[in-house]
Amino acid sequence: MLDFLFHLDTTILLFVNGHHSPMFDTLMLGFSAKFFWVPLYALLIYWIFRKEKWYGFLVLVFITLTITASDQLSVHAFKNVFLRLRPCHNPSLQGLLHMIKNCGGQYGFVSSHAANSFGVLAFINGLLGRKQPYVKWIMWIWALLIIYSRVYLGVHYPGDVLGGALLGFFLGSIFIWLYSKSKKILQNLITKPQENG
Repeated sequence: MLDFLFHLDTTILLFVNGHHSPMFDTLMLGFSAKFFWVPLYALLIYWIFRKEKWYGFLVLVFITLTITASDQLSVHAFKNVFLRLRPCHNPSLQGLLHMIKNCGGQYGFVSSHAANSFGVLAFINGLLGRKQPYVKWIMWIWALLIIYSRVYLGVHYPGDVLGGALLGFFLGSIFIWLYSKSKKILQNLITKPQENG
């Protein structure tokens, strides 16, 4: 069963990575880069503060915690435990991959890019998705473009990004729940003095 999954993982990787062009090379490098998405991040901060007012600062703290947890766990609980080589470091794939950037660290399971983006996706969708459904679709497109780019660039197997996405989504769901609880506690602390006064 594992052999079949590894074979499927490699087959999908080679298919995605093999369908390349100069235009898509440039786009995928951009999608994987942090600074490419700065306009979206600025827009998210605007949406957060418009909805949450000064609680937006608390939101940013919890988003930072989400990213920190997903980033650190993806490395220390997965990459350094499973020791699965990135495809671009796999000797059996040398010469088969179209590489346009540095390979990155030696191990790839799970993808930190995927974990971080899906952690933020789950958090933001929990925060804004119900009242602003268009935000939900924007976040899904953003996260999917990031994980697709990682496979396209040959730095991750599909299984790496799938595992990272599941980890990130799980953590993002936990942290949006923690944020909701923390916000309620703060609201109670603020309203009690006003009631007593």
